Amino acid sequence: MRKCRESPDRDAAGDRKERLAVNTKCEVDTLFGEHVRFESKKEQKGKNFMRFLNELHEGDRVNGIYLCKQKQAATTKNGKPYENLILQDKTGVIDGKIWDPNSLGIDDFDALDYIEIMGDVTSFAGAMQLNIKRARKAGEGEYDPADYLPTSENSVDDMQSQLCDLINSVKNPYLSQLLKKLFVEDQEFMKVFEGHSAAKTVHHGFIGGLMEHTLGVTRLCDYMANAYPLLNRDLLITTALLHDVGKTKELSAFPMNDYTDEGQLLGHIVIGAQMVHDLVKEIPDFPEKLENQVIHCILAHHGELEYGSPKKPALAEAVALNLADNTDARMETLTEIFHADKGKKEWLGYNRLFESNLRRTGDI
Repeated sequence: MRKCRESPDRDAAGDRKERLAVNTKCEVDTLFGEHVRFESKKEQKGKNFMRFLNELHEGDRVNGIYLCKQKQAATTKNGKPYENLILQDKTGVIDGKIWDPNSLGIDDFDALDYIEIMGDVTSFAGAMQLNIKRARKAGEGEYDPADYLPTSENSVDDMQSQLCDLINSVKNPYLSQLLKKLFVEDQEFMKVFEGHSAAKTVHHGFIGGLMEHTLGVTRLCDYMANAYPLLNRDLLITTALLHDVGKTKELSAFPMNDYTDEGQLLGHIVIGAQMVHDLVKEIPDFPEKLENQVIHCILAHHGELEYGSPKKPALAEAVALNLADNTDARMETLTEIFHADKGKKEWLGYNRLFESNLRRTGDI
């Protein structure tokens, strides 16, 4: 991991390995007719085997390997057993149904297995789903895990450099020590932070999403600190960088990216406040008033009690942090919504989160 230096100059001591890359390439076996048949390399040459979920359309026949993120047994109204699946690749997820789980074409597999399936793309309640006819657990070497995990489009090196620059811009010695203890000295934390998502769903739900969201919020806070002199920039930048660190414990790592027991019981806001309190105890003579201000901003960054904050903002910096957090989350959510539509239509229909019928702006 590149370390932040005291000066804002970037450390060019050499490239580090890309954390999010997985250096294996796969050759996907395909399903033909009633039996599984393995193709030779000669037969595979020139074929495109990895068909990503965002490329599928209603009516398509699909043969491919996908990550089975969830698997749940269910029963129809007539008492017939079937299975609900959620399949994933790096472009998104899709619901899958196995209507006859006891048929000869369905082999044993579990959630978080990579499975090779054959099925048809259908539409139900306005959303695409896969009706799966055949399925088997894929073996190692048949797939590239990097194809199945959604990843930030921004490079880790670039985001790390931005993070270092922001940390080095904080002049208060106590806040500077606090940031460096976590983001510079704790390499185990940084390894988790760099690869974590910012949410299970809704926004930044991909590898690197937590760092991308943290930087987005902090850049907005930096702008507000320059625009509004009443804001204490050091306090605002520090709390922007720290506001979501609790998500490293609230959510599990990929491919699960689901709530942990600690996350369910406490939530990332309380977890983050505890993490900061523990770090402060390691810094001699850290002012109690300053600690309370930092923790207040973290506790209040969702803005409202009904949104999970145990306190409403009382400091100007807490108000600014809440606005920046909400802005970055909502703009990323819109970005992902419009990206998923791929420009097919101007009106996207009613969106529950925004409580509005969303429309693409188009050319002006």
